[in-house]
This record gives sequence, structure tokens and C-alpha cells, in this order.
Amino acid sequence: MAKGYWIARVDVRDPQRYKDYVAAAKPAFERYGAKFLARGGAFTELEGKARGRNVVIEFPSLQAAVDCYNSPEYQVAAKIRQEVADAEMVVVEGI
Repeated sequence: MAKGYWIARVDVRDPQRYKDYVAAAKPAFERYGAKFLARGGAFTELEGKARGRNVVIEFPSLQAAVDCYNSPEYQVAAKIRQEVADAEMVVVEGI
């Protein structure tokens, strides 16, 4: 079974409240087997407009990645994130 990946590009507007998002999202990530492969850190902008924070999260399957996003636990966190950051997020299937 192919793994699933969240790819998120984020500009955080309120770093203090973003910590609330991280704390609120943790139970969903634990429940769905999330493994962080990239979480912020240095990056090099190659094409297009970069955002300040780039995150790649691996899940056991594409379905687990989608289920995590749609879970009640994560949706509580998502509301916080949407208030304090601008982001693009996609779920992709691994090979």
C-alpha cells in the first residue's frame, strides 16, 4: 500500500497562536500515524512564490492522510490555523 503525504506551505501571521494550532493538531497526528519529514527549517526558493514554512508529513496510507485532515480532532486545529496563518495544503499518494 502506498503511503500518503501532506504537503503544506504556510505563512504564519501570529507565531504565538500558531503554537495553539500545533498543540491542538497533535492528537490527530498521533491517531493517524503521522511522521514529520520536514517541519519548517531552511529552504531554497526555486520557482514561484515561496511561503515561510514548508511541512511534509508522511502517513501509512493516502486514506489515513485524508482521514486525519477530515477528523474532528484536526478540524478543531484547522480552525485555529486558518485564523493565524495562510496556507496551501495538498495530500499526495506516494510511489
